[in-house]
Amino acid sequence: MSAGSKSLLLIVPFTLAALLGVLHTPPPPEPRGQDAEEDLELASLPDLPRWILEPLPNFKLYTDVTEKKAAFFSYLYSRTLLANSRILLQRQHLLGLRSKDTLSDEDITWLAGQAERLRVDEENGSEEMFQRLLRRLDTIPPSLVLAQAANESAWGTSRFARQGNNLFGQWCFSRGCGLVPLSRPEGASYEVARFRSPYHSVRAYIQNLNRHPAYHELRVLREKAHQRGQYPTGSELAAGLRDYSARGQEYVRELRSMIRYNNLVWYDQRYRDTIVSRDNVQSLLELATAPEERLRPDYEPTPDTASVEE
Repeated sequence: MSAGSKSLLLIVPFTLAALLGVLHTPPPPEPRGQDAEEDLELASLPDLPRWILEPLPNFKLYTDVTEKKAAFFSYLYSRTLLANSRILLQRQHLLGLRSKDTLSDEDITWLAGQAERLRVDEENGSEEMFQRLLRRLDTIPPSLVLAQAANESAWGTSRFARQGNNLFGQWCFSRGCGLVPLSRPEGASYEVARFRSPYHSVRAYIQNLNRHPAYHELRVLREKAHQRGQYPTGSELAAGLRDYSARGQEYVRELRSMIRYNNLVWYDQRYRDTIVSRDNVQSLLELATAPEERLRPDYEPTPDTASVEE
């Protein structure tokens, strides 16, 4: 799709979307304590690329709404692709362990770490444990990530996004763990979590959807799409986010409208095209450590880079 065509599809008024993002107050999630900056990566994954620590761009500097949206989506897409590629590496490892006749001590320790992180309490190494882990150790479509980030952070311009790298309105409950909302009710103790980088916000958001009881329906819908041999869409999985906002089904409709009007299915297609060709560990490792420019939605490999990647 040409840049001109995409621009024509970015038609949601920026001011309206920004206002909705500011007004939305998500219901309190389960307490997370001091783990707003918890290192969620396990030892089996490669080091994160250094570019993820770069600060959030100042999206307020854009005067053209279409350019601002395109820049915001491109910025979040690369971080979503990075987070998803690392989840797929862990998922492949999990599938490999499931097929083994005997698990080593190292395997058992790895499974225990994943089970604790994703809140799975079945017997270690049991088929029930593998089934629940596979349901929870999974990716989120870029269109849903981009729509929620735009909605919750006022397109990256909210106070919590700028001062705390928090793009999804995630809360924490230990004093000093984040930023105190100016409109917090008297007697409330929650804060809006602060993250080391916007990437860490994306990663924590995906983990929240993967393990919080409120998003069980989203995980079931995702699993059913896999069983049909399909990639789940953001609009499809949005049905499992009624509890993300006190507005319930109206919030789901709002997300779906943002996905539709901003043509975010295009980012899902770019994601599928990338992931389909990365069906082995080595290819996923390349994604999980790639420079930011190679993860952008408009990246097209040159003949030289294509030969290296193959």
